[in-house]
Amino acid sequence: MNTISRRKMLELAALSGIALNSGISSALAQSAPQRKIDKMAPELDAIISTSEQIRILGDGYGGDGGPAEGPVWWKEGGYLLFSDIGNNRRMKYTPGQGITVFKQGTQRANGLTRDMQGRLIACEGDTRRVVRIDADGSVTVIANGYQGKRIGRPNDVVVKSDGSIYFTDPAGGATGEPWEVPGPGVYRVSADLGTMMLLSDNFLTPNGLAFSPDESVLYVDDTRRRHIRAFDLLPNGALAKQTDRVFVDLVGTEPGVPDGMKVDSAGNVYCGGPGGIHIMDPKGKKLGRIVHGGPATTNIAFGGPDWKTLYFTSRNFLGAVNIKIAGIPVPAPARKA
Repeated sequence: MNTISRRKMLELAALSGIALNSGISSALAQSAPQRKIDKMAPELDAIISTSEQIRILGDGYGGDGGPAEGPVWWKEGGYLLFSDIGNNRRMKYTPGQGITVFKQGTQRANGLTRDMQGRLIACEGDTRRVVRIDADGSVTVIANGYQGKRIGRPNDVVVKSDGSIYFTDPAGGATGEPWEVPGPGVYRVSADLGTMMLLSDNFLTPNGLAFSPDESVLYVDDTRRRHIRAFDLLPNGALAKQTDRVFVDLVGTEPGVPDGMKVDSAGNVYCGGPGGIHIMDPKGKKLGRIVHGGPATTNIAFGGPDWKTLYFTSRNFLGAVNIKIAGIPVPAPARKA
């Protein structure tokens, strides 16, 4: 009969332990999300360093009812609000203090922004409307229908410096009911809320939207087509249809589609897409990508005291990364007449 000494048994046990721990470490390393800054062009260096840390600020949001969404910075308060659609609440992130529930019961609001008076504007999912919420909590309906027909489910919203409100409705016509607008659309509501205009019904899934720094161009995601479209604006705020063009294609095999969009003060465009947040110059050249490890980017916002923090939501978490160029403030800076 072969015998093994006690010393040999201890050596074998130690080796087995090393192998087991190595296997566990390898598995954990493979499952851990990869966070990095991908550089696609040298111009990225002026925007963000490839060594910049990508921070996860909180998680556990979203769910079957909808993801984390709609971040917006509240400069005078020094905090960020964002939507937790799945849990029907609005969250508040304060740097150095963490995340708390700001409001429970939000009609499953999605995109958020602020008007020129600093009031909150929200795209409500349950009520299928865009609303303005004053500091005292009173609610004013901005849009819930067009030409006597109910809109679908407004998704994202932006306010121009003249006070007019632009929003996307990707779910228009989803039920096929006769009292509903026939299909998806991009809309504009005048600052006095007296006039509503259908800017375009030529999108499959209009989603995030943003203005160029001089507000001469409106960018709109078409999520199902996997691209961003750009339009020059007419003096009355309508789109110059003949200028409709594909600004950039965001097609890829990694998870993520064009969703959420913001523009910095130099005109660079930031948008969710395959693998993370894509950064393009004002001509649509791809400069780089912020790979945050989430399954998708649902929306983004500039914030911080100098507007040089890029906040972003994925399906279930809130993250942030520092950049070198300030974003366009919200509310938008007032312009001389």
